[in-house]
Amino acid sequence: MLKSTLALGMTLLTAATLVTAQEARPASPRGSSATQLGDKGPWIEITFGRPIKRGRDLWGSGATYGQALMARAPVWRAGADVSTRLKSDVPLQIAGKTVAAGEYSLFIDLKSPTDWTLIVSSWSAKKAGSDQQKDALWGAYNYTPDKDVARVAMKVDKLPLSIDQLTWSFADVTTTGGRLVVMWDTVVATAPFTAGK
Repeated sequence: MLKSTLALGMTLLTAATLVTAQEARPASPRGSSATQLGDKGPWIEITFGRPIKRGRDLWGSGATYGQALMARAPVWRAGADVSTRLKSDVPLQIAGKTVAAGEYSLFIDLKSPTDWTLIVSSWSAKKAGSDQQKDALWGAYNYTPDKDVARVAMKVDKLPLSIDQLTWSFADVTTTGGRLVVMWDTVVATAPFTAGK
């Protein structure tokens, strides 16, 4: 009897611990990706919310393409919750525009399955949706293009597998540049950048 009571107590304790752990886990955990240009070169970092696919049709089609992800915002925050942020220790050249060293918000204009535009914006990011700061955005809500620093067409390709959780990364990195990469579901999109001086 004592054994079965102890076993039941342990089962209940384990179940309570699992429920508490699941409740504490955010729906879209924060993520980051960083790279260094060369052995001792400057750093570039992207921080973002990492939404999970959870069986959803992420992209839609036709006139509804991208609408669910934008959720009534004019562009996609390319992440979840807090606006996706780019921090660079060095000026970057993106589509012929100079992006000074510093911090920026990243958005993506989802026009069609093959027509995406990466937007580097000087909009600041609110830490929460209830934040009353006037010169900052929560996600991409109230985004306007007047603070755009650079816009570049992204190369959009199909992946041979489905990425469950949105991921930003870097590819083809050298001492002078590389590519910004975003992957989710069966889509990968890239945009080139070069390092300035």
